Formats: sequence, C-alpha cells, structure tokens
Amino acid sequence: MHDKQGGRQMHIERKLPLVEEILDSFSGVIGADLPAYRNHVYRVTNLCLSLGSFGETEKEKIQVAACFHDIGIWTAGTLDYLSPSEADAAAYLNARGKALWIAEVSEMIEMHHSIRSHAGSPYPLVEPFRRADIADFSLGMVPMGISRELIATLKVAFPNSGFHKRLAQLGSKWFLRHPLNPLPMFRR
Repeated sequence: MHDKQGGRQMHIERKLPLVEEILDSFSGVIGADLPAYRNHVYRVTNLCLSLGSFGETEKEKIQVAACFHDIGIWTAGTLDYLSPSEADAAAYLNARGKALWIAEVSEMIEMHHSIRSHAGSPYPLVEPFRRADIADFSLGMVPMGISRELIATLKVAFPNSGFHKRLAQLGSKWFLRHPLNPLPMFRR
C-alpha cells in the first residue's frame, strides 16, 4: 500500500522485526493491551517515517522510541509514564551497546506530547516523532501536516483495537486518585 505524502510515494511498513522483538519482550507486562499498543506503535512509526527521508540508523531510533514512548504505562503501572518509559528505553539501549542513542531517544519520548514545536532540538528526530504521535493520539483530528489519506490508510492497516478506550479508562482511574494532577504526561 502506498500513499502520496509530500509528493512522494509512502510505503507502509507492516512488519518490522525490531518492533516485534521489543514488544514481544514486554508481552507479559502489557498483556491484553498488546495488540492495541502494537498497532499504535506501527501507526506512529509509519507516520514519523512519512515526514522525511531517513537512513537505517534513524529508522531504528524511530522504532525504538515508538516501542518505548508509552511503555511506562504498563511497566510502572502509571499515567505518569514519561520517566519510566525513558528509563526502560535507556536500559534497552545500554544492553545493546547503543548508549550514544539514549539522549536522543529519551528526548523523543519526553517531548512526544509537547504542544510546542521542537524543530530547534539538536536531535532532528524529536520533532517528526512528536508530530507523528500527536496525529495518531488525536485520531487524525490534528494531522500535524500529515496527509489525512495516509492517516486513514494506517487506521485501516493497524486498527485502534481499543487503544484510546484503554487510555480513557486508565485516565479516569488516575483522575479519581490524583484530581489535582489529571494529565501528568502533559506536564512538560
């Protein structure tokens, strides 16, 4: 499946071995939410890839950030998940001899909910990753310069599978316990 994005054909990545490896290693922790989270990871990865021409190293960093950006929801059991997600990504990268990537991947995770642009970041992947996640998180209502056709195509290829419903459930539980800090992941 191809979609025109920025005047070029966009190839949809349907099976990424690195994404499968990382997410499978967390299957016991994520549990029944795994299909929904896997599809979110694939949508974010594809949306991010649509925003530029990236080399293999950049593509790998995008996949790592996509797998870990929300993982703290499950590994730490909290909606205040940015720091735990960054820590999980750092542990993964350290274990694979890629410690030099930690600062960039951490900033991608930390800023993925930021409303303000991070185009001035020293790490060029931060801004496209932020835009991709916002486009998916908003269900395409805030497309962030990404074609609505591509967003629609990805929604069909990787169905929501209850991802946003699950986030709403978790958010409701969090709000009841922390009414003065209702959305901690948006604090930055």
